[in-house]
Amino acid sequence: MTTTPPSDITRAMPLACFHRYDIRGVLGETLDETIAYRIGRAFAQVMQAGKVVVGRDARESSPALAGAVARGLVDAGCDVLDLGLAGTEEMYFATAHRGADGGIAVTASHNPINYNGMKMVGAGARPLDPDGAFAAIRQAAEAGDFPATTRKGHVQQVGPAARQAYADKV
Repeated sequence: MTTTPPSDITRAMPLACFHRYDIRGVLGETLDETIAYRIGRAFAQVMQAGKVVVGRDARESSPALAGAVARGLVDAGCDVLDLGLAGTEEMYFATAHRGADGGIAVTASHNPINYNGMKMVGAGARPLDPDGAFAAIRQAAEAGDFPATTRKGHVQQVGPAARQAYADKV
């Protein structure tokens, strides 16, 4: 996995994909890999995260967006626990079960095929306050003013073990 940030990462830009409680947007218009990268960097920064769970749905665009989120997290010094293809509920469970500082599911839920999005939680799979951490993540992602880091995180594939732990719990 490459950790080269997009070339325009420091340019401030409004992000219309942020809504009250989640992120969703039209692919190539309001959500793309550069924006996903910025969201990953911002999530790590705002949540002061050292370890984040990332999962994705089966949409064709989800692997690339999840990869961009993971690169943003890694470039911020955060370790990523990659679930791979997983339901949002699996991301919630894995976030709490693995003691992660947060979780991100790349999913468009019920939206049309030309959309994708993200759902995010904090430690313990707690929802993010829309006026607190979630708003701060948006602000940081829009600003693109990310601090330099001395440590790169790493990605660990945890899908099969996480799925088994989830199935055992259910």
